Amino acid sequence: MTTKEILRSIGQFTDDQAKLFDEHIINRSLGKNDTLLCENEICSALYYIKSGAFFQYQNLETDANIIDLHLPGEWMFNQQSLTEQNPSSSTIKAFLKSEVLELSLRNLHDLMTKSQSFLQFGKFLNQSKIKSFMYDHSLNPTEKYNFIIGAKPELTKVFPVKMIASYLKIAPETLSRVRATV
Repeated sequence: MTTKEILRSIGQFTDDQAKLFDEHIINRSLGKNDTLLCENEICSALYYIKSGAFFQYQNLETDANIIDLHLPGEWMFNQQSLTEQNPSSSTIKAFLKSEVLELSLRNLHDLMTKSQSFLQFGKFLNQSKIKSFMYDHSLNPTEKYNFIIGAKPELTKVFPVKMIASYLKIAPETLSRVRATV
């Protein structure tokens, strides 16, 4: 995917703005289980997933609580830590060998001072639409699964049932029953 295509998912950008963006990003490669952001670190960048997959989780005494699952073509970051500049309450790890574009918060601010077009990045800084829809509408397990399949159909091809169930906040057995009926 070209820089112009990546930026098109955010808004309208000229060729010169795409070139400026290229000058402000870093290409990073991560191996499976490499950590992008550790719990208690302050998130200082946005990441565009070029390839691979990531999961965001909180450690619990007995198991990990999956906060989010990320696929190629998505922008990823810890929303609360990035926007409030507080330590992250979760960890972001590569589920597969992955490649990302890293845009530091400092470089984003620099881009915004050079061109107001980069203010369009603000529209996805409040990215929790999928999660808030699931919880604000008190969906049952089947509705949650159907909603997530509509929003992110590739999830079931990449992540195991246990991780998807944790993300949906349902038991893996319940998710298996739901999947058998859908």
